[in-house]
Amino acid sequence: MAATEKQPVTGLGPLNGVVTWVDARFPLIKLWEDQWGKYIAPKNFNFWYYFGSLAAFILVLQIVTGIFLTMNYKPDATQAFASVEYIMREVPLGWLIRYLHSTGASAFFIVVYLHMFRSLLYGSHQKPRELLWVFGVLIYLSLMGEAFFGYLLPWGQMSFWGAQVIVNLFSTVPFIGPDLSEWIRGDYVVSDATLNRFFAFHVIALPLVLVGLVAAHLTALHEVGSNNPDGIEIKKQPKDPRTGLPLDGIYSHPYYTVKDIFGVVVFLFVFAVIAFFAPEVGGYFLEANNFIPADPLKTPLHIAPVWYFTPYYSILRAVPPMFTSQFPGVAVMGAATMILFVLPWLDRSPVKSIRYKGPIYKFALWVFVLTFLLLGYLGTEPTNVWGQTGAWLGNVERATVAARIGTALYFAFFLLMPWYTRIDKCLPEPQRVTWK
Repeated sequence: MAATEKQPVTGLGPLNGVVTWVDARFPLIKLWEDQWGKYIAPKNFNFWYYFGSLAAFILVLQIVTGIFLTMNYKPDATQAFASVEYIMREVPLGWLIRYLHSTGASAFFIVVYLHMFRSLLYGSHQKPRELLWVFGVLIYLSLMGEAFFGYLLPWGQMSFWGAQVIVNLFSTVPFIGPDLSEWIRGDYVVSDATLNRFFAFHVIALPLVLVGLVAAHLTALHEVGSNNPDGIEIKKQPKDPRTGLPLDGIYSHPYYTVKDIFGVVVFLFVFAVIAFFAPEVGGYFLEANNFIPADPLKTPLHIAPVWYFTPYYSILRAVPPMFTSQFPGVAVMGAATMILFVLPWLDRSPVKSIRYKGPIYKFALWVFVLTFLLLGYLGTEPTNVWGQTGAWLGNVERATVAARIGTALYFAFFLLMPWYTRIDKCLPEPQRVTWK
């Protein structure tokens, strides 16, 4: 057999001939082996390494359920709400598809937030994975855009007024604000034109962007290799003479294939419990006001975005207006997301993993997590939820004061990072991976 001729595929039973035929015309086996089958991963992955594969699984779930929803959804201001009700009441299993999609949206953000937290735990954003982190942040921002555009589509009260508030924020941008917000809406108010363009962005444009970014994210990951709970670069280790792999490396398949399948099974159990028994999750996943048709003449008492936007919404409300303009709050809210891009260059720690980082970073990280959760809660509530301060503090809402403190702590975590990660007393990294 010629040196350049591919060996026939074996081990697939009756499919051997088909796979061999395809592989002779398309690098099927090579693609599988490069991206997963022969991809070398550290052998000490733990619980925190489930969420990357779960995010990919949910992306597929959202695309599939979204396709089925579009078969009966009508992107028309006079029919959109009724079409959703038709899906829920008349389409066979339409209620299930809708709840899988709505629950999947929140599950997507939960998984992505945990995936990003894992990076903060084990330094997966540090050299040589800076570009990998940047791609991840782009995926996160695209996911936020995808969720925002999809939020208007049910054309319920909270969908309509939430979109109205968010789009109006763009009008605060100096010079171009009014034209920008009008361009986003496609009209002078949120209307049928807005619904149509949001539908196009949600169904076609941003899913394509997300799939492309995920492909770039995975390509960058497999180029530099996966991080691990110890932050050790296994590529720098000597090779095991018996396997030819790094001493602490194993093939992803079948070891992590089995691990990820187990994670998907556990996830599906929890996901099914929510989708079947509590799809609204107390109004956090699906608000009561969104089961009421949109009424441009009746504003809800409290307008708040879905829970995964509320930390940034809380930051927006914490910044006082300047000359009656909300632009300072919009700018700070934008900075709160943009600062994520520079995280790899802010972290000056000589070690990656929190196992070996010093007490200052550990304290700062947990303060940041608690702050993010507090900001998320405050964003779901009216500003008067805790009443007002005394006259000595200017009779300001206590929730606003808490949000301002939280905003300061949020930015302090990032802006002070070059200082406290440099002076922190870290432990030396081990030569080999450990199991803890």
